[in-house]
Amino acid sequence: MLTSDDFPPNFIFGAATSSYQIEGQSFGGAGDTHWDQFALKTGNVVNNENGAIACDHYHRFEDDLDLLKGLDAYRFSTNWARVLPEGRAAVNQEGLDFYDKLVDAILERGLKPYLTLYHWELPAALADKGGWTNPEIANWFGDYTDVVLDRIGDRVESVATLNEPWCVAWLSHFLGQHAPGLRDIRAAARTMHHVLLAHAEAMDRMRSRGQKNLGIVLNFEHAQSLDAAPENLAASATFDAIFNRWFIEALSRGEYPKEALNGLAPHLPDGWEKDMERIQQPIDWLGVNYYTRQILSHDSDGGWPNYKSTPGDLSKTSMGWEVYPKGLGKLLYRLKNDYIGDLPIYVTENGMARNDVCESSVVSDPERWNFIQQHLIEVRSAIGKGVNIQGYFYWSLLDNFEWAFGYEKRFGLIHVDFATQKRTPKQSYYDFVTAFGKKH
Repeated sequence: MLTSDDFPPNFIFGAATSSYQIEGQSFGGAGDTHWDQFALKTGNVVNNENGAIACDHYHRFEDDLDLLKGLDAYRFSTNWARVLPEGRAAVNQEGLDFYDKLVDAILERGLKPYLTLYHWELPAALADKGGWTNPEIANWFGDYTDVVLDRIGDRVESVATLNEPWCVAWLSHFLGQHAPGLRDIRAAARTMHHVLLAHAEAMDRMRSRGQKNLGIVLNFEHAQSLDAAPENLAASATFDAIFNRWFIEALSRGEYPKEALNGLAPHLPDGWEKDMERIQQPIDWLGVNYYTRQILSHDSDGGWPNYKSTPGDLSKTSMGWEVYPKGLGKLLYRLKNDYIGDLPIYVTENGMARNDVCESSVVSDPERWNFIQQHLIEVRSAIGKGVNIQGYFYWSLLDNFEWAFGYEKRFGLIHVDFATQKRTPKQSYYDFVTAFGKKH
């Protein structure tokens, strides 16, 4: 069994959450988000659930943070609509007060606060103005960044601008599976660019104020072709360009991959090329979220991008995602060799959804602990190959509102009974804290 002794002395172990998934949007003067709008339409979210109460973390954060004692860090996000209910202008002081108290509570427990500014809770008032398809969103996001960091920027360990821009853009505007639920290639293409402009604007604002330790969190999946057939290799390359390469190549090379431009170029904003130098500005670290792999083949039934995914034969989580730890090792090595060299990397999300059952205040989840161990074996191997990995955050601390999947998919180290809000640490929680806590 791996423990913290198997990693460099300053390696960070922690857990991650996101604001909308745990806080409860109906509390503390928060405004509506486009997720609240999206959830109103029957069929968008399992059981027509929403984030109005979620884990009630807004009222229970002290007890929740107590569960992290002994670890090194906590990755959390601020909620744009809680801070600025209309997205702009009037500040909700109650919301800022909450994050002020939250950061103090994190520090009081000996944890380092790792802040993410945006984890998908776009204010509904901005969604009504076109949201991420509106080029003005970069300035809106910059203004929000200033408001948050004016209050808590002096105490956070690091700041990520955005979480998983592929989900913000492609999953939400092309596949329609997340808010705002669009299936529009023009909206998707513009959002793919605007989200990077928002990142650049936030970086400019933070650099100008002297904020340190700045990055972004990208999600990746190991992409492989079903076989060596040319059409399937091409399909895999297109998926890889959209999912894995678009954002990292913009950030590290100032360009977009041609396999993705084949479909998206006609829909990008005029003059987008002029933005690439600004988008490419240096970051201090890269956050990597990894869960699974995709096996791709050519899809002749639809138009571009002409790929489809085939289920593999490995064990799967309750999300239906294959458990493929080797993909994380391959990805980390690829990032170092092809894109970022010695830039520090944090594995900012990695976790397993499981059909956990709480019986007599016990949740036995050996598959989750094995999942964590197998992925950390790959992290340790990558470190041995010279990849500058500086931390690992399990997703998630708590069972929570899992977006379009509602409350059915449980990723947490802590079981949450959503009817009573009772927290029950799972066996994987005890294993994780014992192996990787400071008192190990």
